[in-house]
Amino acid sequence: MFWPLVSGTIFGAGLALGGMTDPARVRGFLDIFGSWDPTLAFVMGSAAFVMAIAWRFVARMDQPLFAEKFFLPDRSDLTPRLIGGSALFGIGWGVAGLCPGPGIAALVIEPTAAAIFVVAMLAGMGLVQLIERQS
Repeated sequence: MFWPLVSGTIFGAGLALGGMTDPARVRGFLDIFGSWDPTLAFVMGSAAFVMAIAWRFVARMDQPLFAEKFFLPDRSDLTPRLIGGSALFGIGWGVAGLCPGPGIAALVIEPTAAAIFVVAMLAGMGLVQLIERQS
């Protein structure tokens, strides 16, 4: 339980440092014909660069440091449910300017606006759980 907390804290700190807890930055990135803000591109590019380095290390490792085996994605994981959920996530991110990580981090910075997002997000998660239990 300790390592997920550490990695989540580092992730949240990176989001805050990159300004990704500010919905206006995300919406500014999507506004390519207005006042475009490239901050999100730099944050995503930095993350891709760090991950590219990490994948080089993973390829040489027999097993992970904090688990018994690797859990790597494969093409069989691409289901209509995953693709639909990804599309819904992207639409919500573009409309609200927040996704779950920055939304929770924004509770500290802008509690009222972030609380509305987090409550709606939790309600949506609960609705999905309810629908899945019934089917």
